[in-house]
Parts: sequence; structure tokens; C-alpha cells
Amino acid sequence: MKMYIQPFVRYMEEEKGLSLSTLEAYHRDVQKFVEFAESYDIEQPDHVQRSHLVLYLGRLKEQGKAAATISRSVASIRSFFHFLIREGITGHDPSVLLELPKANKKKPSVLTQDEIERLLAAPNVSTPQGGRDKAMLELLYATGIRVSELIALNIRDVRTDLRFVHCGGEAGKERVVPISREASQWAQAYMDEQRALLLRSDGESRVKQEALFLNVSGQRLSRQGFWKMIKKYGQEAGISEDITPHTLRHSFAVHMLEGGADLRSVQEMLGHADLSTTQVYAQTAKRSMKEVYEKHHPHGGNRPSSGKDHM
Repeated sequence: MKMYIQPFVRYMEEEKGLSLSTLEAYHRDVQKFVEFAESYDIEQPDHVQRSHLVLYLGRLKEQGKAAATISRSVASIRSFFHFLIREGITGHDPSVLLELPKANKKKPSVLTQDEIERLLAAPNVSTPQGGRDKAMLELLYATGIRVSELIALNIRDVRTDLRFVHCGGEAGKERVVPISREASQWAQAYMDEQRALLLRSDGESRVKQEALFLNVSGQRLSRQGFWKMIKKYGQEAGISEDITPHTLRHSFAVHMLEGGADLRSVQEMLGHADLSTTQVYAQTAKRSMKEVYEKHHPHGGNRPSSGKDHM
């Protein structure tokens, strides 16, 4: 089966238009399953039985894998067998009727407004890297776009004059997201001043000319590079919570809803295909507003009772 993995990944990229991170997850999931099957001397798709899949998923559970990770593995394996059937390699699908583990919906990690301000103030904007980082953090919080969308931005995708960002999204679903005046100003300052200092003139390629956010070598900044950067600034800002690029996306959604934005608009800005995916932020926003009310309202639940009977 190992020989079919790369053609499968190519098919998912060309026909399904999946993002690089999703393709890597599919490749990783299928690779691990194929290695597991080969340990039992199962090398042909026709020889894989449902019992083998059940055994494999049980192994993942024993390893402490989360329900969401196991569910993704099932989806990857199913897609792999659907590809094999489509290509006429096998007529056998052992993943039929395979039960998915129930995933517990994790509460999104959200920063407070004070934490956001400290994080955004952390970069040293007098340096090219700091100016770049400031622009990236401001854009990420202003739009709620995914980090994969952020690092894929080209210069033409950010219209600071009209204050919007055009991003590709997943599965080729493009969308336009408005940005704040402050984020526009920092993005323009980076493009006018610091980006040129990061761009190396030797052998300048078309990709380097188009890419918006560059590393110190003049190449497009990687996902890993941004991941390290945001963790560093989180520590410098004194934020105890473990910050990931998705933390700013979650914070954007919750803060928008707390500010009165409607759920459908937030769904469109986040690029969610299903409204139910966005609703988890509404639940978090409601809990947050309830906590603020109980803390600050004179008759809030956290205020001590006066001990007087109601008339």
C-alpha cells in the first residue's frame, strides 16, 4: 500500500484543493496506518479488514490520542480507500460502518482584552523583524484568519487603502475580510519600510517579490517561524496561558460577538462552511458576558447579599 500514498496525496491536492497543513495530516495519518498494517504482514489493500482498522484505532486510543485525532485518522483512511477504489486498485472498503469516537468539544482558548494589548505591544517595531511581527499580529487579531492564510498573503492581497484582506482559505474558498484602521497602518508601515530590509536582492525570485511576510533570509515566513514568534511574544507579554496562532483567531471571534457582531457575519469572516462551527464562540462569549455582569453589576451574582428581605 505504501506505493499508493504519494499518488493519494497528489490527488487530494489537485482534486480537492486542500491546504498544505491538511495534506500533511492526511499523509501522516495514512503513513502510520500503512506501517501498522505492514507490521502484521498486510501489504495489499484487499487484505485489510475492518477488524484491522478497529485494532489500529484501539492502539491509537491506548497511546492516549485525543478523540479528535482518532476521528481525523479515520477520515484520512476512508479517503485513502475511496481513492484506491476510484483508481480501480481495489473494490474493497474496510472503513464502511466504522464508528467514530465521540469528540469532546474543547472550549476555545481566548485572551482578555488586556492580554491582547500586551501581546500586540511586545514586538520592537524599530527593527525589521519587529515591524513585520507587529503587522502580522495586528492583522491576525483584526481579521481572525488562519495562520496558514496569513503567511500565504502576497502584497496585492492586502489593500490598506480600502482596509480589507483577500485570502485564499481552505479548499480554494476565497473571501474578503475587513481590517481595522490600526492594522492597516501597521501593515502599510511594514510594506513601506521594513519589508525591503528583509528582502535580499541576490537572485530575487517571483515568489520573493510577491510574498508579504518574509524571514531574515528574504524568503516567505514559514508556519513554524510564526509559531515560535508568537510563543516568544506571549512570554514577553507575561501571559501565562500557552498561546498558539489559533488563540488570536479564537479571541477575534469571541471579542467580535461580545461587541455585538452577529453570528453569520463572524462565520463569513472566519471562513467556516458550517454555522455550527462558529456557534462554539457564541457560547464562550455568553459565558464571558455573564462573568462580567456578575462581577460588575450591583446586583450581580458575585456581590455579597445585603441581608435585607425583599419587600
